[in-house]
Amino acid sequence: MLVLSYDVGTSGVKTCLYQSGESLSLVASALDTYDLTIFPDGGAEQDPEEWWRAIVTTTQALRETHPQELAQVAGISFCSQMQGLVLVDATGQHLRPAMSYLDQRATKQKHDGLETGFKISGMNAKKLLSSLYRTSAVSASVKDPMWKYLWVKENEPEVMARTRWWLDVKEYLIGRMTRRFIMSLDSAFATLLLDVRAPQPAWAARLARSFGVNPAHLPPIVPSTEAVGTLRPEIAAELGVPDTAVVYAGGGDASLIGVGAGACTVGATHAYWGTSGWVSTVTDRRVVDTGAMIATVDGADCGKYNYFAELETAGKCFEWVRKHLAEDEINVYLSHHDQTEDTEHQYRSLYDYLSKVISCAKPGADGVIFTPWLHGNRCPFEDANARAMFFNISLETGKTELLRAVIEGVCFQLRWFLETQERKVNTSKTLRFVGGGALSPVTCQILADILGRQVETVASPQNVGSVGAALVALVGAGEIRDLTEATSRLVKPNATYRPNPATRAVYDRQYAVFKTLYRNNRQAFTRLNAAKPGGATRETTK
Repeated sequence: MLVLSYDVGTSGVKTCLYQSGESLSLVASALDTYDLTIFPDGGAEQDPEEWWRAIVTTTQALRETHPQELAQVAGISFCSQMQGLVLVDATGQHLRPAMSYLDQRATKQKHDGLETGFKISGMNAKKLLSSLYRTSAVSASVKDPMWKYLWVKENEPEVMARTRWWLDVKEYLIGRMTRRFIMSLDSAFATLLLDVRAPQPAWAARLARSFGVNPAHLPPIVPSTEAVGTLRPEIAAELGVPDTAVVYAGGGDASLIGVGAGACTVGATHAYWGTSGWVSTVTDRRVVDTGAMIATVDGADCGKYNYFAELETAGKCFEWVRKHLAEDEINVYLSHHDQTEDTEHQYRSLYDYLSKVISCAKPGADGVIFTPWLHGNRCPFEDANARAMFFNISLETGKTELLRAVIEGVCFQLRWFLETQERKVNTSKTLRFVGGGALSPVTCQILADILGRQVETVASPQNVGSVGAALVALVGAGEIRDLTEATSRLVKPNATYRPNPATRAVYDRQYAVFKTLYRNNRQAFTRLNAAKPGGATRETTK
């Protein structure tokens, strides 16, 4: 069976064509990118037409190189960014730009909806307890999609008046392909309005109304393996695939990247490093830590959950440091001469070269610490005003130390996640490490050293989301019966990194200081970043 798997991320769409059989073989892939618009007031938006353009462009690129295979595609599936807000009319036409999971402008709506009256842990006691009881979670982050919905309701009533469905990113694309509007179970949970006490998947309608959400805007809930429908003929023609191709619900990145990483058994832990980053551990029960902003997200495998701690900017930090420390508008510089003309350094990309440079710096970056909060932070503390910083720069500090400090700072945050998770669940002693960050052996070794745990990577770690999407489609098609068994058989580690005991002391010292930096600077962050006037900034990877 041939499956088209769309990995819809923050910065682009990676489209992969897989052939099932004794193994899951990647036939071909294509990538296209798009913009993210950042507003000074905390807004973060994307144009759904850009998602669709990238879907079409990458699919047509595969059709040009593999026309016979594209003509035989039987299944289409998705892995996508989560907790976006796409409001559409009855035909599926989006009514405004999509609000990204990074959007944090709904401070007023969160305050009015959750932070008044008698409070527990800073939240309205009645709504907190009702949310925990009914959904096993609470919308405690300003970035949670319910507050985005209420922001539109208050600020753009004309949009809300025309709204028929509240969708997430892949659900918008599925609706465009099939004209059927649904939410996969994991996407439904990510709204934090899923009634976990209902015998069948259902919305917590009464709770939704108590916050001001219209339950009629919430679409039917289906499992990730559900066959939603076949392609509309005009869409099939646009993509260049058969109109008999079945579109499956797929899942969000929080649930499917672990599948593609081969971390599906209860207790398995994986770390992801893409544009965002996280640590996730599989459980067989719902768990929540409201103080640390961690909860279990429903998994693609029925009855399993992913205890999930997220960092909004992981790979984005390295992209930032590449752009502002390693490049300028003229060329690429890492010292006083142009390294791109140096034949001694023929690496696959600038990132490979930067990895080599980082490996030359001492563990601990000579005492420099970087905090990876470029767009606020969610876990283990929620603060939209938190920002990144380089701490402890001296006259001896150079670019090499700054570059290494960025990698170490993200790894410190992942260690913080891991230790916070262990207050509630048992994590695995060996972690699967996936995402673009896992392509660098230098980063893999730094992560193993900072965590003090063995780290495993898999082949093509940047494609694990699309692998997960393909596997759930194969389950839905009856090609695979058991998702956990299939992942353990098909997804094997290809490299192992063991912690170096010689680095333990310096990293323990740095990490102890790292954890104090937010607390010591919280008031300054608020004074500097609580409100900023100005226009939008378009972020792009093109």
